[in-house]
Amino acid sequence: MTIQVFGHKSPDTDSTGSPILWAWYLNEIRNTPAEAKLLGEPNTEAAFVLERWNLEKPAIISDVEPGAPVIVVDTNNPAELPAAINQADLRQVIDHHKLTGGLETKGPIDITIRPLACTATIMIDLMGEAAAQQMPEAIKGAALSCILSDTLEFRSPTTTDHDRAIAQQLARDLGLDLSAYAAEMFAAKSDVSAFSDAELLRMDSKEYGVGDTKFRVSVLETTAPQMVLDRKDSLMASMADVAKEDGVDQVLLFIVDILNEEATLLVPNDLVRGVAEKSFGANVSGDTVVLPGVMSRKKQIIPNLAV
Repeated sequence: MTIQVFGHKSPDTDSTGSPILWAWYLNEIRNTPAEAKLLGEPNTEAAFVLERWNLEKPAIISDVEPGAPVIVVDTNNPAELPAAINQADLRQVIDHHKLTGGLETKGPIDITIRPLACTATIMIDLMGEAAAQQMPEAIKGAALSCILSDTLEFRSPTTTDHDRAIAQQLARDLGLDLSAYAAEMFAAKSDVSAFSDAELLRMDSKEYGVGDTKFRVSVLETTAPQMVLDRKDSLMASMADVAKEDGVDQVLLFIVDILNEEATLLVPNDLVRGVAEKSFGANVSGDTVVLPGVMSRKKQIIPNLAV
């Protein structure tokens, strides 16, 4: 049976590109039938990457069949995966996030979780030099895009020297000006004009609990933060409905300014005001608060959340 390879819901560039990268490796190098899949529409940056490298958008699936062979990448959190994931035949996990727990498997599996900024970096290591040399330009382009996205062109504190070295080598192989290409990606990510408030609140989002309080922690990474801030009133007004529909207590929206290396948190109520003060030591005087240096949900936001 063909193995389905997919990342998390609300797919960003890494959860769009890494399944393509690993499915290529399985098919072309390991002679193992595999197909990349998505668990939702890719965000604007990921859509740009697919078009830029002439890659076919993977089919979108909503669930998996019992016993279906699958490989999970860029997450190990059951909340970010199909509802029936524990009934599938999970063969492998490749990830760079903390171990969440809750996945069940039919037997021993291959798990690789490494403290790197991007799943694609791990995959290139796992493939080895021979496989990397055989990668076509489009697959190298996807891998480079994943790394630039997850590291915010090396601005994120999650960036390691190894992520940087792999990205620079890929850019050399492709004959690309790394910074110019990153700017194109971030421009695509920043154009959110076509999305509704609810879509923006869910676009790059993860559920996370702090004690008895459940949050949807949403991040919008942009080089044009004012485009989002101009919509702050309607975004805050939409948070209650999104939270109710998604079964959480509150949506937290962090607007990450890539160029100025800071995040702005929208503060619609006293709960979020308390979160800002207790989590980041912020002094909140209005309906927004700027958090200097905050760039990473994984490393700076989630670990510090307090109520």
